[in-house]
Amino acid sequence: MSSLPPFAAVVLAGGRAARLGGRPKPQLEVGDRTMLSSVLAALDGAGPRVVVGPPQPLPAGVLLVRESPPGGGPVPALAAGLAAAGDAEVVAVLAADLPFVTLDVVTALRERLTGDGVLVVDDTGRDQLLLGVWRTAVLRAATAGARPHAPLRGVLAPLAVRRYRPAVRAGVPAPWTDCDTPAELARARAAATARLPGRAQE
Repeated sequence: MSSLPPFAAVVLAGGRAARLGGRPKPQLEVGDRTMLSSVLAALDGAGPRVVVGPPQPLPAGVLLVRESPPGGGPVPALAAGLAAAGDAEVVAVLAADLPFVTLDVVTALRERLTGDGVLVVDDTGRDQLLLGVWRTAVLRAATAGARPHAPLRGVLAPLAVRRYRPAVRAGVPAPWTDCDTPAELARARAAATARLPGRAQE
């Protein structure tokens, strides 16, 4: 049984996905399931799991909330998700377009939580702001009263943040891989297809 404290989860699933033809990005499939399904699977054990965005299909037991104003950007979305996150002292915050994030990565973040939060750093050294675990109260305070379209990086900048760079095996897509453009989506789908049962594996 895990000795880690209970945690909630907030998944940001908004945005217009203009570069993907305006289709609801979290519901696009990579491999054999939607990107949102992959993210929610990586958050197994969180309670509650809160998705912030427009109406969309969700598994039973997952809460859906909307930021105010709709389309106001990640900071109002995060604030709305945190408001629905209950009394958990720890919260995982992820984007909905991370088809290769895993439960192991989320667990590793929870294990490394010190200070205000811990987030993933990619192989270029860039902070992945929507792939981290935080003290819920700290995030609520940081996002309180934030204006629509405020930069998330600026809101998080004053916090005491630890960085974690997951090891990535050759031939395995990195957990921070996201899908913002048609080319990125196509590459993710090709990588996922190569890893499906019955296909050649690395």
